[in-house]
Amino acid sequence: MEAWSQLLEWLALPQFGLSTVLVVSFVSATLLPLGSEPAVFGLIQLNPELFWPAILVASTGNTLGGAVSWWMGRGAHQVTNRLRGRKTESQALAWLERFGPRACLLSWLPVVGDPLCAVAGWLKLPFWPCVFYMAIGKFLRYLAMTTALLAMVPGKSEGLAQMLWFW
Repeated sequence: MEAWSQLLEWLALPQFGLSTVLVVSFVSATLLPLGSEPAVFGLIQLNPELFWPAILVASTGNTLGGAVSWWMGRGAHQVTNRLRGRKTESQALAWLERFGPRACLLSWLPVVGDPLCAVAGWLKLPFWPCVFYMAIGKFLRYLAMTTALLAMVPGKSEGLAQMLWFW
């Protein structure tokens, strides 16, 4: 347990902040229960000048994690079909299939977003369009959540949210 504590302390150093955000956002986009927003917010609170790099790195890590979930869903579908000897479909899958890759815009949602990426793989929706829509949804989530948190919590980054021209 002490090794984990030392690793977390090391990764929290400012020079490793963006790599920590990348790893945490990647892992949080898989089916593991972990939130990456505190890591992004904490880094930006400590280093306001890293606002855009942190948002972009978190979006990238989260999108890559979603892509891994997509591949896990596709692999699970293939294994299930082999074991059952027939195709598996349901009403919910048919509904999601109707929306196609655009459904991956909802990958930012808590609880259902990460499994949604796996279901997209299960349905064999086209990989690159799914990743594209995942990236848009995840970027907008990080941008909105971090900006809102910065506006609510005073600190070193006070006024950073006001500097964003589109808010």
